[in-house]
Amino acid sequence: MKTYNSIFSYSSKKKTIFTLGTFDGVHIGHQSILGKLKKATADGLYESVVLTFFPHPRMVLNQDVNIKLLNTIDEKATLLDNFGIDSLIVHPFDETFSKLTAEDFVKNVLVKQLNIHKIIIGYDHRFGINRSANIDDLISFGKKYNFEVEQISAKEIDAISVSSTKIRKALLDGNVKISNDYLGIPYSFSGQVVEGKKNGRIIGYRTANIQIKENYKLIPKTGVYIVSCEIKNKLLYGMMNIGKNPTIGDNEQTIEVHFFNFNEDIYGKNLTISVLEHIRSEKKFESLAELQSQLDKDKQFSLDFISQHETTLL
Repeated sequence: MKTYNSIFSYSSKKKTIFTLGTFDGVHIGHQSILGKLKKATADGLYESVVLTFFPHPRMVLNQDVNIKLLNTIDEKATLLDNFGIDSLIVHPFDETFSKLTAEDFVKNVLVKQLNIHKIIIGYDHRFGINRSANIDDLISFGKKYNFEVEQISAKEIDAISVSSTKIRKALLDGNVKISNDYLGIPYSFSGQVVEGKKNGRIIGYRTANIQIKENYKLIPKTGVYIVSCEIKNKLLYGMMNIGKNPTIGDNEQTIEVHFFNFNEDIYGKNLTISVLEHIRSEKKFESLAELQSQLDKDKQFSLDFISQHETTLL
């Protein structure tokens, strides 16, 4: 997949079949749209193109700095690449772009720059300055500028909206099963292994402290989880704590992963952690011995879960 950091850096000799949206999570609802895109370009005559934006339009138009997203740009690109999309355009969203008139957007972006043959879009899509144009306007522009418009039904759009909402809520509630069912794969995040306070060694549970640089990435509810990660081409399982380690008295939230049967130095490495199951909420214990006893139980629960579900986790 070719990736472009602006609409205006994109070029292709082929006409394009195109869709646009946030595609946050690239979940099963999004996948139905991408399936239409792939099917429409299967004969190789046209190029499949996905346009998305960063920052998220709500960050710019509504100054919503607290919005949390399911994917970073790199994660989204990987998921779309895995789906077989030909080209991804990540266009910088700013006030200037938001003030394009509907016809300027169609004529200068879709027709002149993207060489569009067809757009696949939701029935409720609005575009142009102040979101003034709708699907009927787009169909009229299609007739004027000679491109097709394929509408995505209300039922499919509702499924996408519900999926996004449910995934975010499920992760913030610690309900991993729901989030992963809607995503079609385990929810994951990536970060660098950094030095921590090494408290885990005291109780026999050495951990990798994961630091995520993107502050807009959604982090699941505090608590203990079963996770997996590929390190040096080997799939490892482990358990993760998201929280402030109240038994030890930390004040800063951390993400710590203890990998089973693994004791190598991985400081500085970037890891992708897949979240498989929620074990329990974070709790303050009366002593380190009580905490260690609970971690032993968590580990056994994790190993039993992995043994029972390993074929479906791969």
